Amino acid sequence: MRQAATRPCVLVFAGHDPSGGAGIQADSEAIAAQGAHALTVITALTVQDNERVYAVHPVDPDMIVQQAQALMQKMAIAAIKIGIVGSRNNADAIAHCVQQCLAINPAIPVVLDTVLGSGHGDALGRDDALESLQSLLQIATLITPNLPEAQRLAPLTRDINGWAQSLLQHRCTDVLIKGGHATGEANRECVSNIWFTRHGQREWQWPRLSGEFHGSGCTLASAIAGQLASGQAMAESLHNAQEFTQRSLQYAYAIAAGQLIPRRVQQSI
Repeated sequence: MRQAATRPCVLVFAGHDPSGGAGIQADSEAIAAQGAHALTVITALTVQDNERVYAVHPVDPDMIVQQAQALMQKMAIAAIKIGIVGSRNNADAIAHCVQQCLAINPAIPVVLDTVLGSGHGDALGRDDALESLQSLLQIATLITPNLPEAQRLAPLTRDINGWAQSLLQHRCTDVLIKGGHATGEANRECVSNIWFTRHGQREWQWPRLSGEFHGSGCTLASAIAGQLASGQAMAESLHNAQEFTQRSLQYAYAIAAGQLIPRRVQQSI
């Protein structure tokens, strides 16, 4: 009898996007592409297409805990990825579940994609998004904000270095600030993503692609989690995940007018 191959598991807390561009579907595809398996806990049902979010319906927090505990009792968790939470109560429920995981294995990496709104500024939760993240900021090991999110998360500092240092608290040892929203002549041709630790920083530059994309942040954060779950070190995980995301965007496809969908499953034409 053939012995089945095994894959490391990433516990994912995120919302459902019915367009398939972002959310749980994006997470599952990106994690699978890294050779890991996504265990998906739905935090919210959304009404959205490939451009706009029209409504968000958070899942009951007790249901989130039940979903997570059923998985945690059966599977070994190699990494955790957190996307939109839907409400402050849901964030606290997720934090409780993550702390249970960490009690079993304190070394589990926790990737927090600090989504404060859609690309068009639509709300992605019932409560204030910034307040909802507070309990999760205390347990994350890697935080992946874009420039506007980093500024909102650290309003008392004035520049990207200050934002990063403000976020390097609690368990957080790594911050990847994504530069896709940067403006100015120097940012027309490339996107700069900067990785900050308590001991230094490293910058990657990627060619800026034409068009707008739905779910690029989900893709990157989940790819990083998949890499970490598969045993890669942080530096390799960040580099490999960014390469994967860049290819996903390069070969993105259309499902309707508006934002393109990253090609996460098969990255060749």
